[in-house]
Amino acid sequence: MVIREWEGVALIIGAGDIGRCIFDYLSTVSPKLDVYICGRNQHNNKSIYLDLENDNSFASFEKQIELFKKPLRFVINTSGFLHSNLVKPEKRLSHVNRSSIIKNFQINAIAPILIAKSIEKSIRADCPFSFASLSARVGSIGDNRLGGWYSYRASKAAQNQFLKTLSIEWSRKYPFSIVSILHPGTCDTKLSKPFQSGVDKGKLFTPYQSCEYLLNIISDQKPSDSGKFLAWDGSSIPW
Repeated sequence: MVIREWEGVALIIGAGDIGRCIFDYLSTVSPKLDVYICGRNQHNNKSIYLDLENDNSFASFEKQIELFKKPLRFVINTSGFLHSNLVKPEKRLSHVNRSSIIKNFQINAIAPILIAKSIEKSIRADCPFSFASLSARVGSIGDNRLGGWYSYRASKAAQNQFLKTLSIEWSRKYPFSIVSILHPGTCDTKLSKPFQSGVDKGKLFTPYQSCEYLLNIISDQKPSDSGKFLAWDGSSIPW
């Protein structure tokens, strides 16, 4: 993997199952990278506090990463929201409500572009840099054949548009940058747990499997690949 040879700073946004797995993996295989995990839960001295729903937290986060002496090389956003005790994916129109829409958009659409805004000053124009964020196949408008899950689908589609637009701007400002929009497949995590019964055999991945698939894609990409919406196996997903 090319990532193994990178030197600088890597930020993993989100301390869920996939985020922690990527943090552990990179910390082991990439000795030249200083890897930090960012979220509301502080795990160790390689943790940076970030509340994705709080603008003041983003401001503090930006100031903290500007203090790094090494170049920022890799950022991956693994955060996402689908359900909670109070919010469930809508099966039909009658289930749609304002608070659920806002909650989904806060984490799935607004947070990724604010992360990009926060890290922009730390990107070097002369240095290869990768920014990746986890989306979902159900965020594809062209691939929507089942309906339902209004807020989750729409928030992921909005993220895709934000990051596609970002990839165009950064290609001009940072010619060695790559923006990746990635579907990790259905992973055995808390997010997908209530919805795993319909997953085909062999298509429910462990966090470690998803981690390897995602990092392999990122490692193989070139700046000309920036802005693509890709599945875990590297195949393109329609917008």
